[in-house]
This record gives sequence, C-alpha cells and structure tokens, in this order.
Amino acid sequence: MTPAILVVTGASGSGKTAAVRALDARALPGVRCYYFDTVGVPSREEMDRDFGGGEQWQAVTTQRWLDRFATDPDGAEVYVLEGQTRPSFVNRAAERACIGVARVVLLDCAPPVRHTRLTELRGQAELSNPRMDGWAAYLRGQADALDLPVVDTTSLGIDAVADALAVHIENVRAELQAAAEQANPADGATRRR
Repeated sequence: MTPAILVVTGASGSGKTAAVRALDARALPGVRCYYFDTVGVPSREEMDRDFGGGEQWQAVTTQRWLDRFATDPDGAEVYVLEGQTRPSFVNRAAERACIGVARVVLLDCAPPVRHTRLTELRGQAELSNPRMDGWAAYLRGQADALDLPVVDTTSLGIDAVADALAVHIENVRAELQAAAEQANPADGATRRR
C-alpha cells in the first residue's frame, strides 16, 4: 500500500504554513510534513517560459510531490503537504501516482483577516490584492464543488487549526487502514483479534 496524503491548501494568509509547522512540531507517529514551495518558486517569466504559465507549473509541481510521496521516502503512514495548489491537480496527480488515499483540506479565512495577516503580521502587503482574493474565492468554490472539508481560520489560533488538521490526519489514517484490510482481509482479521 502507498501511504496516505493530506494536502493542506489555501490562499496566502489563510494560516496553512503556520498550522502545518505547529502540526509538524507535534511529531505525530507515522506523519511527515512537507512544504510545497521548498522546491523553489520560479519567477512569473520562468513559469511562462519553462512551463507555459503558473497554472502549469503548479500542476507539474503537484505531480512531482505526489510521485515522491508514492515512493514513501520516509517510511511514513501519512504525508502532509502544505501549499497553494488546486484540488483538481491533487486528484489527478494521486491517480497518476497510484495513491489510493489522497485528500485535500482547505484553510480559509475572511478577506479582512487575510489582509491583516499579510500586511501587518507577515509584512507582505504585495500579496494582499484582488488577485489573491480571487484565488481564495476560487479555492472555496472548488472546495464546495468537490465537497472538501474547510477549516475557517478567521477566529482560530494556530494550535486550534493544527488540532483540526490532526483530526483530518486520523481520518485519512483510518481510510488507509480500511483500504489495507480490504486488500488483505486475513491481515485485518488478525489485527482485530
């Protein structure tokens, strides 16, 4: 069985990086956390030249991450990937990488809160713009259309968001266990004794 994947997505300022870092610090058994942008984010010009645009770079990079997780580089049960990517890219990449359990959870917040986080807390006022608002709305629409779980971080502290993510990890872990038992019914019966 390949490991389970939980992708934590959201617009800039939604709290995803801080929450996944807090989750990572908990050192949950069998869980490894990764950050989408650690592979390096090319400039817009490089994305256009080398990939045909930002959307295509995002799709290719999502596929590369899930291909990597399919090889289970850390011997983990669940890999958590934090990053801004479309849920449809995750679903497509999981299918191509033959990953049976891959889920997406969206972190979202009210636009004024996102603006405050980006401008006052992170010092990245350039990210608080109509484009980011549109991206956040798009992700929320995708979550609604695909019936994905959404954690509203508007009034939650980082630890509370990490708690919510821990619940999602346990859900994918249970789903992975059920898939393993279905694939090997004798193993599941032995474990239940």
